[in-house]
This record gives sequence, C-alpha cells and structure tokens, in this order.
Amino acid sequence: MISFGLVTEGLTDQIVIENILAGYFDSSDLDVKPLQPERDKDNQNKSQYGGWTLVFDYCKSKDFRESFQFIDYIIIQIDTDVSEDYNIAHQDENGEFIPQQLIAKVIEKFRGAIGEDFYSQNQQKIVFAISVHSLECWLLPLYYTDKKKKAKSKNCLDTLNQALSKKHDFTIDAKNPDYYREISKQYVKHTVLMKHYEDNPSLKSFIEEIQGRNIQIFEEDDW
Repeated sequence: MISFGLVTEGLTDQIVIENILAGYFDSSDLDVKPLQPERDKDNQNKSQYGGWTLVFDYCKSKDFRESFQFIDYIIIQIDTDVSEDYNIAHQDENGEFIPQQLIAKVIEKFRGAIGEDFYSQNQQKIVFAISVHSLECWLLPLYYTDKKKKAKSKNCLDTLNQALSKKHDFTIDAKNPDYYREISKQYVKHTVLMKHYEDNPSLKSFIEEIQGRNIQIFEEDDW
C-alpha cells in the first residue's frame, strides 16, 4: 500500500489533510504516518510540539531524510500567515502576492532547507500543502456559497467561525481536534472534495500537487 508521511504545523492540520487524502483517493484505508508532530506527543495539542519553526527544523533533520526509506510520499504543510517570520514577505513594490506566487516562494524556501541535491533526488516524493494564509481557509468552501468567501485567504478563522456558530454548537477559536474532524469530514466524500477544491486557491494548489504525482492507490482486495 502507498504510504504518506505528514510534516505539519499541528495535529489539527494533520486531521484535515488526512480527510482530504481520503476523499481524493476515495479510500478510508490509507496508510498515513504523522511525522511532525508525532501524534502521541500532540494528542493534548501541546504547543511545544507544533508550529512553523518545527516544520522547517524537521525538514532539515536526519529523520526527514531517513523517512524516505520507508514512506512513499511526504506531505509538507505550513501556513503563510506568519511567512514574514521565515523571511517571505506578503508583498513587494508591485503589491500583494497572489496565492500562487506566495506558494512558489515558500516552496523555494523549503528547497533550501531540505538541500537542493536531496530535494532534486526526491522531488516527486514531496508534496507541498502550503495553506494561504491558514488551513482554515480550505474549509470555507464547505460552509459558504459566495465565491469571494470561499476563496478567502485572510481572516479565515473568523469567517469560518461565523458559519460554524450558525450550523454547529461550537467554534474553533481553540484548536480542538474533534471539532476539526467534524468540520473537515465532508471532504472524505470524493464528490464533495472534487466539487469544492478549486474554490480556494491554495487548496487547489495542494490537490494539483497530488495530481502531478499521478499516485495510484490500490486496495488490498484489488490484488
């Protein structure tokens, strides 16, 4: 079975990505391994095990390089809301970068962190999930019909919470893993994901990253 390793900012990001993978491949039995943060360390959402700094640290580590020996594809996720903290501006003299431009700059940053030689050798095994500006933006298409709101990249948490407060009895100001499972489970349905993924630019980029790898998933019963 094809395996996926997750290098993300936190547990809730892993939950959403797992549901997206399940929906894309139309399978509930994927082999997904949390690498950073490790799930046993982050079950209580302890902040010291998550965050963008640890994503870069892991990508520079020996553990990252060795993971390619037993995992087929590594998914690297990071938000761009604080990209200026890792020396990537949100705009230049010509104005604010569109999501695709910002994503390209973040990927270039990771190439440097990973090392050009190792990246070149393993490029087809690395899938980037760069969320502009937060992964909550990827959930907006599930709760809005307005095109502008579905495509938002700013203040996505507030916008999402406005919809959640009307539809559910919770909001996600605190990153409760169960809430993220509930919100993103709609993406487990292949038809739902494929209907909505193009509505948000950085979610679209993530799906296109997967599509570009031409990954074939076979269930054990298929053999």
